[in-house]
Amino acid sequence: MSVAVLPLHHSDKGRPTFLAGGGACAELIGSKDWAATPLGPIENWPQCLTSAVAILLRSPVPIVMLWGPEGVMLYNDAYSGFAGGRHPELLGSNVRKGWPEVADFNDNVVTKGLAGEVLRYRDQELTLHRNGVPEPVWMDLDYSPVPDEAGRPAGVICFLAETTQRVAAERRKAFLHGLSDDLQGLTTPSDIMRMTADRLGKLLSASRVFYAEISNGRMTVERDYASGVTSIFGEHSLEAFGPDLLAAYRIGTPVVVRNVETEVRLSSDARAGLRSREVGAFVDVVLFEETQWVGLLAVQSATPRLWTEAEETLIQEVGERIKVAIERARAERDRLWDLSQDMLARADYSGMISAVNPAWTRVLGWTENELLTRGYTTFMHPEDAAATLTAIAEVAAKREPARFQNRLATRDGDWKSIEWTVAPEPDGINFVAVGRDLSEAKAREAELEIAREALRQSQKMEAIGQLTGGIAHDFNNMLTGVIGSLDLIRRNMAVGKLDRVEKYIEAANTSAQRAAGLTSRLLAFGRRQSLDLKTIDVNALVAGVEDLLRRTLGEQIILVTHLASNLWTATTDANQLESALLNLCINARDAMPSGGQLVVETANTELDERYTRDYPELQPGQYIVLSVTDTGVGMSASTIAKVFEPFFTTKPVGQGTGLGLSMIYGFVRQSGGHVRIYSELAQGTTVKLFVPRSHGTVAVKSAPTVTIPHGAGETVMFVEDDASVRLIVAEVLAELGYAAIEAVDANRAIPILESGQRIDLLITDVGLPGLNGRQLAEIARKVRPDLSVLFITGYAQNAAVRAGFLDEGMDMMTKPFAIDALATKIRHIIGN
Repeated sequence: MSVAVLPLHHSDKGRPTFLAGGGACAELIGSKDWAATPLGPIENWPQCLTSAVAILLRSPVPIVMLWGPEGVMLYNDAYSGFAGGRHPELLGSNVRKGWPEVADFNDNVVTKGLAGEVLRYRDQELTLHRNGVPEPVWMDLDYSPVPDEAGRPAGVICFLAETTQRVAAERRKAFLHGLSDDLQGLTTPSDIMRMTADRLGKLLSASRVFYAEISNGRMTVERDYASGVTSIFGEHSLEAFGPDLLAAYRIGTPVVVRNVETEVRLSSDARAGLRSREVGAFVDVVLFEETQWVGLLAVQSATPRLWTEAEETLIQEVGERIKVAIERARAERDRLWDLSQDMLARADYSGMISAVNPAWTRVLGWTENELLTRGYTTFMHPEDAAATLTAIAEVAAKREPARFQNRLATRDGDWKSIEWTVAPEPDGINFVAVGRDLSEAKAREAELEIAREALRQSQKMEAIGQLTGGIAHDFNNMLTGVIGSLDLIRRNMAVGKLDRVEKYIEAANTSAQRAAGLTSRLLAFGRRQSLDLKTIDVNALVAGVEDLLRRTLGEQIILVTHLASNLWTATTDANQLESALLNLCINARDAMPSGGQLVVETANTELDERYTRDYPELQPGQYIVLSVTDTGVGMSASTIAKVFEPFFTTKPVGQGTGLGLSMIYGFVRQSGGHVRIYSELAQGTTVKLFVPRSHGTVAVKSAPTVTIPHGAGETVMFVEDDASVRLIVAEVLAELGYAAIEAVDANRAIPILESGQRIDLLITDVGLPGLNGRQLAEIARKVRPDLSVLFITGYAQNAAVRAGFLDEGMDMMTKPFAIDALATKIRHIIGN
């Protein structure tokens, strides 16, 4: 569809009349050669275009029109001020190329405007390069399509109002308000500097922000905010900026540098120094205390930047707030310095203290002048000086805090133990130290240790009382059976009633075996009994004692067994495991006084590292689980926590030793296994024994023999201090056909061993008075290197270390022992 082009009326000066009264931009439009633009010669412009231009040129508010798909820019004088250094090149340019930094934004405006859309933006933030450097700008923008003669959108007109000052003022107010509130909660200058630098740097999109303390023409930077550039903490000279910039600092207003490379106030050395620190522009605010410089707040950009008036004002106001906050923090620090009970100090690595707080005098008695005029090593204990200086040297080298203790001399000649925390200062010369007097703490620690030792003794006596009561009760019952049976044997033999003697002998033997079992449980608690670890079939073990269990449990208890069909073999001591099973079943019976059900189960399981992580002594691997579950009264959590403790029992005093579960725990752990107990009140209890799997086969038992092996006239020397044991062994040796030589102790045995008398075997008690059995054996072996030795002991710790205790040709038996076992052991040793 064609557009009618009406002839333009020209003024007396030869310019189109629609430009009349349009100001400087109208003059530029009238003088521009439009033939080279998409609009073509001005005399051919359509009426819709000239009418719109005439309106915008006469408006006092900034208006820009983007004509055609190219977005050719036409604007008025008010807009030219907004355009800054981009005017007048923007006039007649493609808007996308005229404002390349916001090309995408303008492309969207042109596209949607020519599609008939109306766009509206409020406080729209854009970064423009109006004067050759990035500059954040906020604007209100209203875009409307401009129709041609046919009513179709031919251009887009924009009415804009810059709101940068208002937005910046609002943001500055909100920022300062929040900063002031948050600074109130900070108590150290370091925290104040860090928080302020971080917030200001992010708000202004700065490359680096820092607060520096000024003293003697140097500024010290403890913290800085750095984005895309390196940190510059440390000391720097203000003199390097040159006299012109220093003169500007003295005025007190912010020193604003938009481009380091072109700033005439900077010397060439200063420019080079700033360039090396990646500074392209900066704003510095120097803070005064009366007439002295005390601080400097610096905001830096890695590239040239046009700082706005609002930004300069904000930086100055932030600087004043930092100064007030730091002064407040320092006043509080000084107050704490004076009131602190800890010894606070500032010192250098060369050995001198430069500042101390009053606590030094309170703790050590030295005056401040004495402390500051003597090297700090002179106060140290000679034994601590070297270690202290090494620790301080490491602080200097590693630039990291350290903790250590030493002793310092007091003015009255005593020594005080001090715990130190030492941290380096940024200058690389000094460090700060905090010392805490440990005298009272060490005294309390000593008193606490005395109290702990008293408590341990009390607990020992309580445990001994529990043990004594339980063992006395059990042993008295057993001794009654032994003594009573022996008395009845004597009485019946005296009157010739020999038919009853066998029954009494059996009763005495049973009581004696029970006493031996009690001793075994005591040893098992300490995991000190000698275990006979073999490959066993746990299912067969359970089946073997099932009848005994049913008779022991009674008619009120229903015994149920669930034995895994594919159960692995286990590595353990069969006798100990059988004893543990019987013990658990008896405990379960006692927990069901009114009857119930007891279940014995076996199963295979594998414990991984996640499970064993909480049990350092337990190795991951495959285990056989033997479980005993009852439906009894159960236990509380506090009881469960104590059941494996020594001498703990829920039975009345004198009714048990409290060693049953301790024995089980000790035996299973010694054999490489694990014990877990699960219980709830009124719900019953389950105890699980985890026994290591064996990959061997179960040994086939040979048929038992009742033949006791006899000797062939060999000579056996027996050393034992107990007359009863010596009598029994001598009788056995004689009965078995051996020649016996007796000795009460090593002193009586050694002359015989050193003689030429025949001795085929030495049997000795380990626990002899004077020289023990092991020492006696060593002396005997010097005279008779090939002499065989059999140790007999009631001290299971020696049996537990059997591998290191016995040399070749030596063996061991643990009291009590059966006569046939002794005969077999003697014959085996002499036969080999």
